[in-house]
Amino acid sequence: MIQRIARHPLFFRYLILSVIAFAAPWIHASVVRGEDWPQWMGPNRDNQWKATQVLTKFPEGGLKAAWSIPVSGGYSGPAVVGNRVYVTDLMTKSDAKVDNFNRNAFEGKERVLCLDNENGKVVWSHEYAVKYAISYPAGPRCTPLVDGDRLYTLGAEGDLFCFEAATGKIIWSKQLKEVYKTNSALWGYAAHPLIDGDNLITLAGGDGSQTVCLNKKTGAEVWRFGTAPEQGYSPPTIIEAAGVRQLILINPAAVNSVDPATGKLYWSIEYMADNGSIIMSPVHSGNYLFVGGYSNRNLLIELDAKEPKAKEVWRNQAKKGMSPVNVQPMVIGDVVYGCDQSGEMMAFQIATGDRLWETSKPISARPQGSGTAFVVRNQDIFYLFNESGELVTAKMTPKGYEEIDRTKIIEPSNFAFGREVVWCAPAFANGCIYVRNDEKLIKVPLMK
Repeated sequence: MIQRIARHPLFFRYLILSVIAFAAPWIHASVVRGEDWPQWMGPNRDNQWKATQVLTKFPEGGLKAAWSIPVSGGYSGPAVVGNRVYVTDLMTKSDAKVDNFNRNAFEGKERVLCLDNENGKVVWSHEYAVKYAISYPAGPRCTPLVDGDRLYTLGAEGDLFCFEAATGKIIWSKQLKEVYKTNSALWGYAAHPLIDGDNLITLAGGDGSQTVCLNKKTGAEVWRFGTAPEQGYSPPTIIEAAGVRQLILINPAAVNSVDPATGKLYWSIEYMADNGSIIMSPVHSGNYLFVGGYSNRNLLIELDAKEPKAKEVWRNQAKKGMSPVNVQPMVIGDVVYGCDQSGEMMAFQIATGDRLWETSKPISARPQGSGTAFVVRNQDIFYLFNESGELVTAKMTPKGYEEIDRTKIIEPSNFAFGREVVWCAPAFANGCIYVRNDEKLIKVPLMK
């Protein structure tokens, strides 16, 4: 009987169609899901999104959110892993939308939320009391970090937690200001921690402990490094140069390279930041390392090809490089793309610092100080989420900026420099963009 069916002329046609029907949902799911966004700037901390079949032009009526859930204040972006979304916020009865450089003192509660990716419903939450005394005090700055079955969060006043990601159970925690006898920087703890093997590396502050390396499983200190006027804001970054893994640590007084396993210093170059404001992590291309900071500070470093050494090439050159404030630049080949403190998107050649082009179009009709558009690349298309709550698609090459489309997806809900802004980095995962302001977090599908 079976042999007779197998010889039927339509048998193989039915077999093939059955296989396709069975496999199609799985094929489609893999395309839609793409990859997780487990930390600041994505899986590799490089703002590269690898999903396929995503929109570059938007529907006539705009994009629609799959879900929207209420959140409170914060600058921290969401992290997305599997069927969970993580975000932090600040709940307070005080006015947290304060547009000045003063240390605004008030009390409230920071909160960690774990949400169901399908519907946005809260799976678990944890809250803890905080006393804020920082400028721009809307809420936490650092994106949650998911590593395996653990979740790490860092609050604006130095509350560092390690949770069971599935349940919210606290595995360990540290209050960095108390442990290292320091104060928060003017804009709070804003440097996203880094996982390296069995360790978690974070800026702490204090005497000899500007940066600390902790065992990620227990929180026990592995090593500490450096003293600076303030702890700064630049996230720890690991590069490879001269055949050696180098942890680049930037504080308001120097750019340092250390052994990530021991904290031993390889090299250091003096670099004085205005207002302690070096925010970007360094951009690395070939033998060059670029750092830029507020008030047109910039520094190009040449890395030795044979030994873990470095030397200064140029610094603080007018109309060279850029001075990023809110947005991490991106390097492609030998060209750096990013948002300058002038509010202009620009490109420059890393070796010379020569600017290739600049435009305010992704953000506004004319340049505005600290104008912000977060940059994520998908193949040859860039997705720019700007401070007005617009999602912009564009091509950026050494020859210039070419806009494809834009649409409003969320309202600005905070203030900066006398204007309404949303300064929260989005996440891209599951074929969607996840973004928040100070009132809600939304999931917006971007699949064709």
